[in-house]
Amino acid sequence: MDSIVLKAPESCRWDCVSLGEVMLRLDPGVERIHTARNFRAWEGGGEYNVARGLRRCFGLRTAVITAFAKNSIGQLLEDMILQGGVDTSLIRWVPYDGIGRTVRNGLNFTERGFGVRAAVGCSDRGNTAIANSQPNDFDWQHIFGESGARWLHTGGIFAALSASSASVAKVAIQAARSSGTVVSYDLNYRESLWKGIGGKTRAQDVNRDLVSAVDLLFGNEEDFSATLGIAIDGVSENFADLPMASYETMLRRVAEQYPNLKLVATTLRTAHTATKNDWGAIALYQGKTVQVPQRPLEILDRVGGGDSFASGLIYGLLAGKDTQWAVECGVAHGALAMTTPGDTSMATLPEVEAVMRGSSARIAR
Repeated sequence: MDSIVLKAPESCRWDCVSLGEVMLRLDPGVERIHTARNFRAWEGGGEYNVARGLRRCFGLRTAVITAFAKNSIGQLLEDMILQGGVDTSLIRWVPYDGIGRTVRNGLNFTERGFGVRAAVGCSDRGNTAIANSQPNDFDWQHIFGESGARWLHTGGIFAALSASSASVAKVAIQAARSSGTVVSYDLNYRESLWKGIGGKTRAQDVNRDLVSAVDLLFGNEEDFSATLGIAIDGVSENFADLPMASYETMLRRVAEQYPNLKLVATTLRTAHTATKNDWGAIALYQGKTVQVPQRPLEILDRVGGGDSFASGLIYGLLAGKDTQWAVECGVAHGALAMTTPGDTSMATLPEVEAVMRGSSARIAR
């Protein structure tokens, strides 16, 4: 595995740009989706959450590459993105026909779960502006050549949105790599996104092609199995309580099959209940593994925990830290993100560093 080589900050307008869909999340709080009468609105999306975490918690310069139907919902999403400090100049605005026959903005209803009741997500995201986008809809030379970005992050959620979204991702990855931009990809397998367009077979065709062109890969054990066909011997669909050696074997198999990868990382999660999980991570870099053992974690809202892990790890690498520090930062940031509502992180860098030092939850005043 080769080492990660980063462009100088002063040579680029952005430290990281993310390519993906941003939806309006409607959150019933402690209630259920099908019985709630009030919802709180947030913005969120697997790829976008990484850019927002890098900006809001870690203070880096980030932008989101996405598209919205030009109506009040799109403008609301833009306003939320602006509040998070993420650059909106790369958003593509698509004329709205007044009813959504040709284009619309995506909605995501998410309930948090509690105890034995798991979290539930119900998406309404077909025919969205970014799903309908084509490879030539964005000026990749401007983004990666003229303006410059040190890092591009995208993933399997975006690639699954439509027949064209994987092509958009591939062109973006190629443009980024040709400009010396590091590219990370989160497999983020969602059965609901793939089941109507070919299931795991199609997911593997798409993801194998894209993963063969990126530098860093994020995923969990289900992601590697479902989207790349890489599984651990003797393990089928039940991945609970695997020994650390099995995870290491899995990462090494991924690296062997995709020699282009410079780093492979996975979060470790054992869900005892919806609100009590064990949480950790392991990564493989230059043939060596770094680990953060699972520790008990109480969860308020688990959505976005993996994205916040990715942004913490990416921050560590962009800041010139070693891999162990970067993985520890990702685990701490992901843990903090799951203690607050919404998809995106509300943590601060001092809070992340305190968790990394093992500080207690004693009141600070």
